[in-house]
Amino acid sequence: MSKFEKKFGKYAIHNLTMVLIMCYVAGYVIELMGKAAGNNLLGFLTLDPYRILHGQVWRLVTWVIVPPESLDIFTIIMLFFYYSLGTALERTWGTYRYNVYIFSGMLFTIIGSFLCMGVAYLITGGMSTEAASLVFYSGSYAFSTYYINLSIFLAFAATYPDMQVLLMFVIPVKVKWMGILDAILMVYTVIAGNLFTKFAVVASLLNFVLYFYRLHRSRISPKQMHRKAQFERKSNAGRAKVTRHKCAVCGRTEEDDPNLEFRFCSKCNGNYEYCQYHLFTHEHVK
Repeated sequence: MSKFEKKFGKYAIHNLTMVLIMCYVAGYVIELMGKAAGNNLLGFLTLDPYRILHGQVWRLVTWVIVPPESLDIFTIIMLFFYYSLGTALERTWGTYRYNVYIFSGMLFTIIGSFLCMGVAYLITGGMSTEAASLVFYSGSYAFSTYYINLSIFLAFAATYPDMQVLLMFVIPVKVKWMGILDAILMVYTVIAGNLFTKFAVVASLLNFVLYFYRLHRSRISPKQMHRKAQFERKSNAGRAKVTRHKCAVCGRTEEDDPNLEFRFCSKCNGNYEYCQYHLFTHEHVK
């Protein structure tokens, strides 16, 4: 991970959670436009492997803008909630690692949709073109970013297990208990759901499984990861503010006062630089 970050970290998308939310906003606009025109425009954007194999390759990307739910006040609250979670994770892990976590969830979802199509063909013994079209069109809505959002919450619960949130804006609950409850519901969904739902849940949450396995293998606690990320940010900030001049007496630099003048003393034994206030008043180094 660290080697790849050195090479590709500069391409990471900052504030990725906000980018995803803006994709949802575009999806809601397209949905409203479709309803106004009497068409289901979102149906042309879903992750449908059958249609992708028949030339509609744009679905490999456009499924990301399909919003998880209809737009209402609860959806807006949910989006604000996930924005705060995603922002906290990005600050803790770093932008590159958070990008890898989200995009790996998307990649696993795409792979899971194609595997699901293959299993469906094997179970049905091969479907006709029209039957396959209807089956995968109805199942394509299962492959959305809904479960990827849940993986964000599970990762947050694993990183900050003792943080409290207000359930229903009143009841204080530790995040780890909500994460455990969500995990139980996901297991039940996999057991009781149809074929598309099973693949959608497992594929979307595979990135969390790998993240949790990495934590276990590295034996680094989430608190240690947070402290490491803070140290790296401070170190990077310190390296970004390297000064050219520094007074050997008072330690002031051009960052403290851009009007300060600095000179080297020819009588000192070594390269000692002084500001204008100590150039003629300092004790020479012999």
